[in-house]
Amino acid sequence: MMQVGRSMALAALAAGVLSAGGAAWAVDCSALPSPFYGIGGSAQRPLLGRVAARLSALAQPRTLIYQAPGACVGLNAVLNNTRLTGQATYWNAAGAEATCDLPITGQIPDFATVGNQATLCPGVTALPAGVGDFEGPITTFNVFVPRASSQQSISAEAAYFVFGFGRDSGVAPWTDESLIIRRDANSAAQIVLGLATGLPVERFRGVDAMTNGRSVSLVAMASNPEAAIGFASADNADANRATVRTLAWQQPGQRCGYWPDSTATSFDKRNVRDGLYGLWTVAHFFTRVDGAGQPVNPNVRDLTGWFNGSIPSPAGVPVLDITIQSGSVPLCAMRVRRDRDLGPLASYAPPAPCGCYFDRVATGSTSCTPCTDNTACTGSARVCRNGYCEAN
Repeated sequence: MMQVGRSMALAALAAGVLSAGGAAWAVDCSALPSPFYGIGGSAQRPLLGRVAARLSALAQPRTLIYQAPGACVGLNAVLNNTRLTGQATYWNAAGAEATCDLPITGQIPDFATVGNQATLCPGVTALPAGVGDFEGPITTFNVFVPRASSQQSISAEAAYFVFGFGRDSGVAPWTDESLIIRRDANSAAQIVLGLATGLPVERFRGVDAMTNGRSVSLVAMASNPEAAIGFASADNADANRATVRTLAWQQPGQRCGYWPDSTATSFDKRNVRDGLYGLWTVAHFFTRVDGAGQPVNPNVRDLTGWFNGSIPSPAGVPVLDITIQSGSVPLCAMRVRRDRDLGPLASYAPPAPCGCYFDRVATGSTSCTPCTDNTACTGSARVCRNGYCEAN
């Protein structure tokens, strides 16, 4: 009986359900199935969490473990082999978040996820040899207000004064700095908004929310909804449309503002994909690579391959669907590209377009011809991809 009781206690301890005070203990990260470790921005956290939950549910599970101290903190951790310490987040097969304890000696991260190009991070002038840059999906950034606000749009010029001068901006109703919600110089969201407005990233005024998710929460709970404003990734903003509303964004040279989507209530990211809405970047995965330029860690090699389409995602982990459902845009659904963050737009024809499939998953419908093979496809849409006739 004593041996049985001891075994049960050890099993419960390993599951993280016992502690001296009755509270839950976090599990040992290294004891989780096939763990690999990421660090970076909170902008991509919802997307990674959905993928991680599916990986945990596989017959041979893998565990994606993540810390989100900021995009540039993550990049520098990979560049400098900075060990992760304390606790980190992982997702179980039901999609629930949990925490695990990292080794006392720390854990070198396997990859960083960053919503901006590397050289926009403080202290980074170039990537060193041995570190690769792998493109992920498009990350859209939104400026938003509480649902109760009457405000509908904001220009880049107005955002420059609101976030750069706060109470002295002269841009009503956003003059209460306790209700102007910002991030910090390591945040991709703040870096991108700084590029878009010309405001130096270290000169933003307001309250530092620390994460994209908390930016949404602080704006949503503002005591004076008319005076509150903040910004975050679409992955976070779109998931909280019941409490915050994205403003139409007017870039310099535009005569009106545009939402990321074709309407304020749709999810089609039409204006991002067509280049009318400017607050978007390509997400990046930075990781150690071998002599052939491929990720050293096999789990990271698979993850980056699934996102860029070079490796088919496994059954049960529909990365393309998850990307679309999370509010990001896969590169195959874009019609424009940039060669640098917020640089000039150029027309883009993806090598394997998925615009029809994007519309169907994001909005529930598409005008494209359904197909099972190429025989149903004619004209310019000659190839059957993902069940729809797409351009060749």
